[in-house]
Amino acid sequence: MFGKEITRELFSCDLYWAYPNILELFVSSTRVYIVDEHRSVCIALADRLEHSGDLQVIGHTGSADEALRDVRESCPDIVLLEVKRSDGMGLELLRQLSTLAKPPRVVVLTSYSSFWERQAASRAGAAFYLLKDIETEELIQHITNLV
Repeated sequence: MFGKEITRELFSCDLYWAYPNILELFVSSTRVYIVDEHRSVCIALADRLEHSGDLQVIGHTGSADEALRDVRESCPDIVLLEVKRSDGMGLELLRQLSTLAKPPRVVVLTSYSSFWERQAASRAGAAFYLLKDIETEELIQHITNLV
């Protein structure tokens, strides 16, 4: 964090009142985006991560196209991705995310582990391959270790 004098100076300057979100530039929280076809899973994951204080969930979707567009625009630090998708495009989405100009670190978060899928995800650019039943503290630790 920064000292009281810097905070006081920022709050008293015209720049703060013109741009009230300017402090977000100085606060370093890890920006996370969630991709899972099940909205309830996205919401539950977001709730688990928001309690950490250091992680900011900036969005979530179940759509591969929307995820790619949102990640390009918002440049999250981390993407949590379920690669088992009804359209079969999970690993392809992972590959596309890994080739962006400013690629996020991608953590595959899945319900069912498979050796083949773990290997394929690693080759496609996944930083971690984890099961969804992971303890919240452990998941947060994995994410914070990536940035």
